[in-house]
Amino acid sequence: MSLAPAGQYDGFSRTGLQRVRDVLARHTESGKIPGLVALFSRGDDTHVVSLGTMRHDGGAPMRRDTIFRMASTSKPVTVAAAMVLLDECRLRLDDLVQEWLPELADRQVLKRIDGPLDDTEPARRPITVRDVLTSTFGLGMDMTSLGTPIMNRIFEQGLTPNLPEPMPEPDEWIRRLGELPLMHQPGEHWQYHIASDLLGVLVARVSGQPFETFLRERVFGPLGMRDTGFHVPADDMDRLPPLYAPDPQTGEFHVWDEAEGGRHSRPPAFQGGGGGLNSTADDYHAYFRMLLNGGMHGSERVLSRAAVELMTTNRLTAQQQAARQKLATDNVHVSFGQGQHGGWGFGMAVRTYRGDYAPIGQFGWDGGSGTSTYADPDTRITGILLTQVGTSVPDPARLFHDFWTTLYQAIDD
Repeated sequence: MSLAPAGQYDGFSRTGLQRVRDVLARHTESGKIPGLVALFSRGDDTHVVSLGTMRHDGGAPMRRDTIFRMASTSKPVTVAAAMVLLDECRLRLDDLVQEWLPELADRQVLKRIDGPLDDTEPARRPITVRDVLTSTFGLGMDMTSLGTPIMNRIFEQGLTPNLPEPMPEPDEWIRRLGELPLMHQPGEHWQYHIASDLLGVLVARVSGQPFETFLRERVFGPLGMRDTGFHVPADDMDRLPPLYAPDPQTGEFHVWDEAEGGRHSRPPAFQGGGGGLNSTADDYHAYFRMLLNGGMHGSERVLSRAAVELMTTNRLTAQQQAARQKLATDNVHVSFGQGQHGGWGFGMAVRTYRGDYAPIGQFGWDGGSGTSTYADPDTRITGILLTQVGTSVPDPARLFHDFWTTLYQAIDD
């Protein structure tokens, strides 16, 4: 990162930028974060910091064009496919999803979240597109319910990524999902993750195209996101570092996913909108800047301003928001402080209260592979921070917090 001779940048102060770099360097020099790429901007003032190496034991240096597994930071990006369909009136918020996903018709709902799978009652109403977009359709990853029959079945059926049972192709995935009872009544309760994967199946059924094909034609292509997709081509494999999941007790580095021959080295059976993307800092910067610009990328409109506003403002009711906030605060020791934003839009968190250095209205999300991507319309900051260390340990989350804490201090006007 070059530093201009003047004491003030267009968007950040010289002193503040140096502090950002120094704090990031402290994390890589600790040995706990082998390498990182940070790209952040305010207005036309853009900066990139690349530090450390691709592997924890050395090797090639991190570069601006390093490709990372985006994990759950896939969610804020893949939801754009659904917004394109809403803009074109090929989907409506209160359409019933069973028109395209008949596997989800006539739902049964558990009487108790920890009850047997056959102790159910009929759903009070069908699932709508709005329920899926807001992650309130009735099923999700609930870390407070691990060990219950429903969570065990979700894992056994390969309905979530990165577990021993691989995720099947979309038609089989939705068939298995359709055999499960819901955990909550449709539209009642915010739950994490599964809705984002379901959205990809819905988009494919509505558009008649594979999910990735639709994303590439309607979102990635117009934004110039050439390095974003659900696998990394062989010619680019040297740009993908291994993903580490350090031992929670010892901190010893274990390879969770190698580059060559790993999970992202070939097209997956299931194109997971909830966590399957690979990308670069520049690609994600283009996407979040488009959101800040109300759907425009240069002179080209990718999404309508109304669609962007729907995505990036809180869509939860007071009751749903209270439940989401309770989940975040009750699990702070598990999430290392991530997830405490208050609200949720479509596919991403939205800050509804001033809980840290970020202002109300900031939107984006973090990923379990060590990724953090946010923007906010108040300060016009966009920040992309990418590492190759999974959140099996608190070190990536601490890096996220320190990055955002120093980045907001760097505003000096």
